[in-house]
Amino acid sequence: MKLNIIKQRSLWWTISAAVILAGIISMVISTATIGTPLRLGLDFVGGTRLQVELDCSQPGNCDQPIDLAEVRDIMATQGLGNSSIQILGDERQALTIRTKTLDVEQRTELQGILEERIGAFNPKATQIDTVGPTLGRQLFSAGLLALLVSFGGILVYLSFRFQFDYALFAFVALLHDVLVTLGLFSFLGLVLGVEIDSLFVVALLTIIGFSVNDTVVIYDRVREVLSLNPEQHIDQVVDDAVNQTLARSINTTLTTMLSLVAIFLFGGATLKYFALALIVGFIAGAYSSIFVASSMLAWWRERNGRAYSAPLTDAKVSDEV
Repeated sequence: MKLNIIKQRSLWWTISAAVILAGIISMVISTATIGTPLRLGLDFVGGTRLQVELDCSQPGNCDQPIDLAEVRDIMATQGLGNSSIQILGDERQALTIRTKTLDVEQRTELQGILEERIGAFNPKATQIDTVGPTLGRQLFSAGLLALLVSFGGILVYLSFRFQFDYALFAFVALLHDVLVTLGLFSFLGLVLGVEIDSLFVVALLTIIGFSVNDTVVIYDRVREVLSLNPEQHIDQVVDDAVNQTLARSINTTLTTMLSLVAIFLFGGATLKYFALALIVGFIAGAYSSIFVASSMLAWWRERNGRAYSAPLTDAKVSDEV
């Protein structure tokens, strides 16, 4: 199978633009609704997170699912009406509450009231985390700085290794991958209440590294084809380079997906959305390397009169005319 990348580049760009635009719309709605483009987890905003699960070993304790309205009523009576509440599991027998910072006495009192109204909790499944707002802001700032430094470092490295236009469109591809991932998690935050934590930043950094590696492989082949065929049009060069590296790009992505899907399905709640972020980012990275970075490079060079890396012969000029 041979892909015609350049001929259909408008299609590739339209797909990317539609997905990114949908994500931006989701982030705008999220900002208007909850105040942030993505639903920030405890790591970033600070507070107390209480996660409990009904103890089904006790007779009749799990006959009814947890009633979200009842939990909200309990939180309101405790002066915690602005808390984030999420029912977990298909059986709706687990509960996560994110609220303002509570001391030990307040947490114990809240847990006792919940058990009295909802049912006994399994002590082995109970999780309580508390993060101060100052630490949350520091984690957010550090994560944002790490992303900016990685973007800048990649731009400088590719400018030296290749040329600036290579680096520029590799940067565009990386931005594409990050925006696709952010957009999806903004949507999940609105629909399912999914929160991002420090692992999400780790996932974004990993996505950037994976994507730029794929792009470098294609760019390296473009440079190699150019050196062998300096009188060949850049559109043909890019098409040849992408098709020569296509199997490698697809195989690398698919083999990585196998382990990530396994983590997503069986890795537990802590790693579930971390794996999902990597799955989405890696797929977006393979797509942007093949269809976006390469086609934009060819478009740019043709637009700037650099469609050929060597001077045209008389025969070539007549053909062009």
